Amino acid sequence: MREHRKKMIAPILITVLVIIYYMTYFGFLIAAVESGAAKLLLGIVPLLLAGVMIYVCRQRIEEIRSGEEDDLSKY
Repeated sequence: MREHRKKMIAPILITVLVIIYYMTYFGFLIAAVESGAAKLLLGIVPLLLAGVMIYVCRQRIEEIRSGEEDDLSKY
């Protein structure tokens, strides 16, 4: 079980870093844009990207827990 925890650190860390990057980048874009519609769009995009990142991270963690972390070796 301990080895599974070590393998889960990288996906979680990458997910957190990418979400922070998205929020920061789009935050600067929102501050630079004048249009309200563009601000709304630039507010929704990082939330959708963060949701996808979290979904993929959860899938990866499930694979690690079930022992399927090396799927490529099957082919």
